[in-house]
Amino acid sequence: EVGPSLDRCSATASVAAASVDTGTAMRDDDLRSERFFDAETYPTLAFTSTAVTGSAGKLRVVGELTIREVTREVSLDAEFLGLDETGLQGEARIGFSGRVRLRRSDFGVGAAAEGGKVVIGDLVDVEIDLEAALEAALEEGPAS
Repeated sequence: EVGPSLDRCSATASVAAASVDTGTAMRDDDLRSERFFDAETYPTLAFTSTAVTGSAGKLRVVGELTIREVTREVSLDAEFLGLDETGLQGEARIGFSGRVRLRRSDFGVGAAAEGGKVVIGDLVDVEIDLEAALEAALEEGPAS
């Protein structure tokens, strides 16, 4: 939600754990399995912001991230990419890019293979590219 000032902005996101797609089917199946996201038991990854600070171009979005029903505070560095007032359907569109570094172990996401060997590192970099139609523009319909 974009407000008149940063302290009036907020963000929420929900992602289906089964939608993980790295481009490698075997790795995706492993990530969806009980060893990692356990998508069958915990079908959703969720984020709700608690604060947005910074400047118009560089933002810090602090919020609660939930993975496998474990919730932790995270801080996302985001960049405002711009506003396009003439989207394909005449709607205004807004873009953001963001990054956050997580410890998978903070969320109970495992990495041990058979025999207990650790097969990946604990730190995970998450990159987000977001494009959204502004709701007010959708309510008004295409520009004439």
